[in-house]
Amino acid sequence: MYTTKRLNLGTSEQLDFLAREAGKTYSQTVIQFWKVVRKKNIWLSENSMKRIIRNRNLSASSVQGIIEKFYKNLASWDAVRHDPTKKPPKKQRKYFIVPFKEQNFSVKNGILRISTGRDNIPLLIPWSFEKPKFCELSYNGEQYVLNATYKIYADAGATHFDYAGIDLGDIFLAAAYTGKQTILVNGKELRSKRRYQNKVKGQLQSKMERCERGSQRWHKLNNEKSRVSRKLNNQINDILHKQTTALINALSDTGIKTVGIGDLRDIRNGCNDPQRPSNQQLHQMPSGKVRHMLTYKAKRAGMNVKLINEAYTSQICPQCLKRNKTKDRNYICGFCGFTGHRDIVGAYNIWSKTKYKRFTKKTSVVGDMAAPVGIRYKK
Repeated sequence: MYTTKRLNLGTSEQLDFLAREAGKTYSQTVIQFWKVVRKKNIWLSENSMKRIIRNRNLSASSVQGIIEKFYKNLASWDAVRHDPTKKPPKKQRKYFIVPFKEQNFSVKNGILRISTGRDNIPLLIPWSFEKPKFCELSYNGEQYVLNATYKIYADAGATHFDYAGIDLGDIFLAAAYTGKQTILVNGKELRSKRRYQNKVKGQLQSKMERCERGSQRWHKLNNEKSRVSRKLNNQINDILHKQTTALINALSDTGIKTVGIGDLRDIRNGCNDPQRPSNQQLHQMPSGKVRHMLTYKAKRAGMNVKLINEAYTSQICPQCLKRNKTKDRNYICGFCGFTGHRDIVGAYNIWSKTKYKRFTKKTSVVGDMAAPVGIRYKK
């Protein structure tokens, strides 16, 4: 398991130079690969490409990392090449991501020293962390960012005797059940940001459609749309990080060692009907991003994480195990009369499948599910 630390570096001539040289290296790789395809009708192997491409302004490992990124892009396209809408990686780049491997850097006296090749000026960055396993220099549209990757080692002495089930959603980002306590993560602020983002992008796109494409006003509106989208995406990521961190901290404080997270990766399959009123809402659910954040933060806290099939978890009654379809946020069992919060019922059933690998009855579930703890976003 790996985690990433991000450091904003601003802009400088050295950073621009490294990004341009990385762009040249990537472009050389693209040109050489497709040249061999045209002339020989074969795919040049990654190892052969590494023997051909050179750049004295970058370290050898950085050049190899850039070549590896091209072949990863190529493999991704090759897996879906039957789709005519997918294009192979043929575009050349003026600027590109600069990867640095572990042998490129060292940490001493609070300074991260990154080698940029023999006889080249190294990159020196103030650093208050340990030596990372891998680094990448990239540009986010405003400034350069260094992403440092660290390996997380699992706690070998952990005994997984306490469990939690987490049900992901939209109105509530997550509902957690621990066997003793229920926790609801409020998603009101996130939904508000999403609605505002859709509104602003729609207004700007409507104005762009009335302009000639490529005109000065069209470019001005397009730049404004990109700026607003970038700002709102940063705010949305801030909400997600703070909410997921608060949830993991709450679970860690209660001694949870194993977390079961509902698997929603296939929720969008078969939901492309444009007449469905909730189609946009469903496709904009941040369930994948929330699951990823909860997973690496839980593992960093020493917890074991399992993905649980969510089939019928929001429909099975935790008191009589009968299945009922719900129409709103309240769950009402038509067989035994049990009532409760739909997301908490889902979280309980995920907890049950995590701990017992099946749906189980809970005699005191009504009392256990009362008065959940709420987590709200705080700026």
